[in-house]
Amino acid sequence: MTRRFKILVLMVVMLLIAAVGVVVVWTQHDDEEPVTILGTWTGQQEEQFKTVLRGLGIPFHYQGTAAQREVLLSKVQSGEPPDVVIMPGIGELAEYRDQNRLKPLDHLYDPKQYGAPWNAAGTASGHVYWVPVKADLKSVVWYREGHRPANTPAPMRSWCMGMDDDGASGWPGTDWIEDLVLQRAGPGLYAQWALNSGGPRKKWWRSDQVRTAWAAWAGLLKQDTTAAKTALLTDHRGPSRGHGLLFGGAHGCTLEHQGSFARSFYGEKDTEHARLMDSAPLLPGGARLRAHEVTGDFAALFSGRPRAAELIRRLSSKETQQKWARVAGVFSANRQVVPKDQAVEHQIAQRLLKGPRCLDASDVMAPAVRDAFYEAALLTMARVAEGQDPHIGTLLGNVQRVQDVSTQNAGHAALQTVCSTH
Repeated sequence: MTRRFKILVLMVVMLLIAAVGVVVVWTQHDDEEPVTILGTWTGQQEEQFKTVLRGLGIPFHYQGTAAQREVLLSKVQSGEPPDVVIMPGIGELAEYRDQNRLKPLDHLYDPKQYGAPWNAAGTASGHVYWVPVKADLKSVVWYREGHRPANTPAPMRSWCMGMDDDGASGWPGTDWIEDLVLQRAGPGLYAQWALNSGGPRKKWWRSDQVRTAWAAWAGLLKQDTTAAKTALLTDHRGPSRGHGLLFGGAHGCTLEHQGSFARSFYGEKDTEHARLMDSAPLLPGGARLRAHEVTGDFAALFSGRPRAAELIRRLSSKETQQKWARVAGVFSANRQVVPKDQAVEHQIAQRLLKGPRCLDASDVMAPAVRDAFYEAALLTMARVAEGQDPHIGTLLGNVQRVQDVSTQNAGHAALQTVCSTH
């Protein structure tokens, strides 16, 4: 062996040792870096969520923002996405999956603990890319204890409405329309509309079912244009530092068509006096209950860090979900989580886990379609408030055009189901 060859071998060995050292340093660095989490919870619920996260034993940095979509897009485009994102917009997560931004969550949670439609949020690939870490019930109406309404359609003057939101104004209006479509047409058609299924020639936004549901909501608004104008400018959470719309509203309304999360707006004292019933008989025209609309906040993994995957595994476990429910008074899609021993909590939990349920339609739509849906709902209320014809056909035609473009650009992460029949 020549001297030159010995020197060359020595240099290669030294380089290998140095490379191993770099890998070890970076591995240690990754282990020391906190898991970054982007969510929508702020204020009190953010602090409650952080309390739960601290119990997981994994260092973290949580950022809560109402402008989650814009913040996430900015981070992704800059090449520094958060490790974990928690959001209600499954349609938005599906777009990131199409871009190969998400990591599979296979085997990170027990699907037996989550019934449909919660664990049916997978894709045609057979992988699962998001898991619900918080659940909420819709298709219900809140009223004050001792003032249960009759099972008949309620007039506009009875409704507490607020369309404004820090993140995406208009969604409270789409909740009305979704509920009307669901209760009138049933889960089967509702799911086809939400998923835009049934073939390329099916124009759901121009269908009789969607158009008549939209017209029914517009008809309700026309009963009191002053109330409609007030609702357009009112925050869905009610007055600042108030007690939600039901207990802090200024115009004496008595009913609120809002999800189970409305309880967090009422304050601890008033929440004790809030009661709920199914929305169907109170909707314009009245209806029988066909299914409950449900919504959730879904965790998705944007990085390949083992520590981030472990955080999702622990967060979605029965033990952590139970603690989350106890600390914050929230609800879980996990079948094994037991709600607080109170009547209202049991009513919500039972509806979340049993009976026909459908995911919020706008949450599963492509973001562009969802935004067009929100805008059309806002324009409907604005035009009615000014005494104008809302031109529903034109509005729905505009949303359909956005849907057509979105369908042409769609990838392969479309949901396979939206509703559960049991």
